[in-house]
Amino acid sequence: MKKLLVCLPFLMFFSCKKTDTTSTVNPPPPPGITENFNYVSTTINGVATLPFKNITRTPAVRIKFSVPVSRTSAPQKVTLTDANGAAIGASIKYDNDDSTVLLFTQNTLQFLTRYKIKIDAGLLSAKNTALNTANEIGFYTSLDSSRKFAAISDNALLDLVQQQTLKYFYDFGHPVSGLARERNTSGDLVTSGGSGFGIMAMIAGVSRNFITRPQGLTRIQTMVSFLRNTAQTFHGAYPHWLNGSTGAVIPFSPNDNGADLVETAFLAEGLICARQYFNGPDAVETGLRSDVNFIINRIEWDWFRQGSQNVLTWHWSPNFGFVINQQIRGWNETLMTYVLAKSSTTHTIPTSVYTNGWAYNGTAPFINGNTYYGLQLPLGPNLGGPLFFEHYSFLGINPNGLTDAYANYATQTKNHTLINYNYCTANPQNYYGYSDSCWGLTASDIPNGGYTASSPTNDVGVIAPTAALSSFSYTPTESMKAMKFFYYVLGDKIWKQYGFVDAFKLDDPWFADSFLAIDQGPIIVNIENYRSGLLWNLFTSAPEVKAGMQSLGFSAPYL
Repeated sequence: MKKLLVCLPFLMFFSCKKTDTTSTVNPPPPPGITENFNYVSTTINGVATLPFKNITRTPAVRIKFSVPVSRTSAPQKVTLTDANGAAIGASIKYDNDDSTVLLFTQNTLQFLTRYKIKIDAGLLSAKNTALNTANEIGFYTSLDSSRKFAAISDNALLDLVQQQTLKYFYDFGHPVSGLARERNTSGDLVTSGGSGFGIMAMIAGVSRNFITRPQGLTRIQTMVSFLRNTAQTFHGAYPHWLNGSTGAVIPFSPNDNGADLVETAFLAEGLICARQYFNGPDAVETGLRSDVNFIINRIEWDWFRQGSQNVLTWHWSPNFGFVINQQIRGWNETLMTYVLAKSSTTHTIPTSVYTNGWAYNGTAPFINGNTYYGLQLPLGPNLGGPLFFEHYSFLGINPNGLTDAYANYATQTKNHTLINYNYCTANPQNYYGYSDSCWGLTASDIPNGGYTASSPTNDVGVIAPTAALSSFSYTPTESMKAMKFFYYVLGDKIWKQYGFVDAFKLDDPWFADSFLAIDQGPIIVNIENYRSGLLWNLFTSAPEVKAGMQSLGFSAPYL
């Protein structure tokens, strides 16, 4: 997921000159004489650098003005508040012949909290001149570096994170379909791709005895039955979003109310793992495998070529056709789409579709080859892009030992992750909190209700736990550092009922209250792949997958 607590605050204490606080009478200015009364500067704990970060919980604030202030006016017009404007108790002293106001908190402030120093335009000088303009100075306090939970072994922590995160899919799965809700506020809205990840997560849960085999089988059986008999499909492909009770499509965007071939691929990835795992001879497990085969075989991968194009198309709408016309090209998270299309025994595609469409015939932007932080990146955009590029398809495809004409995929997955890690450690944008223990940029929620695909070229200061934790199988040492920091240090903020929340920001502190299926699932699955290789072994044991990957030119010990 280097020093474990580099991003923890260090304390800064500065003393302020003791001054006389005896009240004086402020005479009015002589007739005909005026003065300019201006705010000059603020220092906190002796530091004048903006923005004010990592401030101790008993800050010493010095506010300098161009002329002496009125001791009668200052206590009402120079105030300390929280981020919402509520007053925080503070006392005032004076220095430099009353031209500097010293502000001291009456009580210790909260950790990692934003506060404001407000200077009202109604502030008067000692000669009763009004301040030219109001000012507001924000700061936020340091992180609480104490451990929030008792120490446990690394294996116990891995168990805990997997088991708690599984609750998102097993406890919070839709009550009718069993499918994964898009996020923890989605109600009846379920996600096809996230459900594929959820199926893989439940298989890991059965293997770890978090749930029993009958429990896992029953839940996945419910999901598969719904997908076969109730859920709406378009040329065999599923929409991005479905109603978990009725199976009807829920539009993802105005023109996206039909098939989503990439989400379908992630769903099929999970279904194939379930078919390979539940391999018993009894009628229930035999029936599950039969239903999975029915679902897989009816997906018309080749139809999404729009005839004979040498590329697959992402979306199709029954109302608007291929109007979105988004081609599926790499390098990104969608490799699984081409692997399964080629692996199909009913609707396969020519290898040329992969070569010309996905791989750009081995040219840019598919090929990279540049070096970042001393690490060569075979494929993809500048600095690698968001880390989910290396997660979704490689939940099932084992990159270790995997090569083709374009890359060594162990190198691709590991180096992309390490570039992301090294970028966060270097922290070129100087965000508070980034370190070798607090890293990971990928798609996630961001403050103010937004969502973005964070990366070294789109860094908004937001860390997503899934980025480091879903990379466990590539960077176990770095990912474990991150896991320990997230759990032990930030646990009071981000460890909740379904594991770690989606994202957080320590620079101008913000903590999501959301959980997303596409972020929670990869955490469980790639931790399990690191520990046992379970999902890798299941997916790549499928005969059609082996044949399909070989036809695309892949080579690996397991093929």
